[in-house]
Amino acid sequence: MMKLLKSMMVALIATTIGLGTMFLAGGEGPQVFGLPMMVVCGLLAYAVNWIAFVPAALAQTEKYYDLMGSVSYLVTIVAACLLSAPLHERALVVAALVIIWTVRLGSFLFARIRADGQDKRFTEIRSNPARFFVTWTIQGAWVTLTAAAAFLIITSANTAPLGAAFYAGVAMWVVGFAFEAVADSQKKAFRNNPENKGKFIQSGLWAWSRHPNYFGELLLWSGIFVISLPLLSGMEWIVLISPVFVYFLLTKVSGIPLLEKLGKKRWGEDPSYQAYLKRTSRLLPLPPSNAR
Repeated sequence: MMKLLKSMMVALIATTIGLGTMFLAGGEGPQVFGLPMMVVCGLLAYAVNWIAFVPAALAQTEKYYDLMGSVSYLVTIVAACLLSAPLHERALVVAALVIIWTVRLGSFLFARIRADGQDKRFTEIRSNPARFFVTWTIQGAWVTLTAAAAFLIITSANTAPLGAAFYAGVAMWVVGFAFEAVADSQKKAFRNNPENKGKFIQSGLWAWSRHPNYFGELLLWSGIFVISLPLLSGMEWIVLISPVFVYFLLTKVSGIPLLEKLGKKRWGEDPSYQAYLKRTSRLLPLPPSNAR
């Protein structure tokens, strides 16, 4: 019973943080159905995941988890665009950027889990309905918080000329998207080579960063936030939570800590892996050091 209550409390907190952020950022902005438009976007993100949780829990499968994360982005961004039409140039560009990223990453992750057959993150979770529900709720929070700046840009009634912040943000997004896509492609090719079975990747972008795909994701969402800067005032600055949340999630929660724990479990006694950890930057791409 205590574990169930703990899970429900975590789900409630995750929901409150996501919807609370949407309310604070968009409370003074356009409304629809009597609610701030940004809150409606947040509700849609959670609703998609809660609905998807039901068949996933019954089948005890996580195969569609990442796919539904992408669906959540698409549903909320498209809804924001339709509710805010006609859109200004900044909103159109940001909506397109988010959709491009979503389709690329979603298809990549779905293809990967189809090939692998399972996601090891869910080994001990998928058979526990309460904990499994928490993961789907957290995915709703992930969509809501990560895209907070994008939602604000799309739904904002304010407009501003496309100046330095816009072009700098787009440039950051392009570089970040390229890093993430290339890193994922390199790792996929490495894993698909039978000669690399049981080995770890340390070539290409992975020679400069142990997690170049995560660097790319952080950079592209930071770019979206930079694009939003000319529109921000008052409580709208809370959308800074977008890149901050991405950084926290990737470096402190389910990203790097989990992967490096698995890596040390598999190759921790391997001298070449120990050397790789010493010479390679954890996140920010840097030339390999001479440490051995």
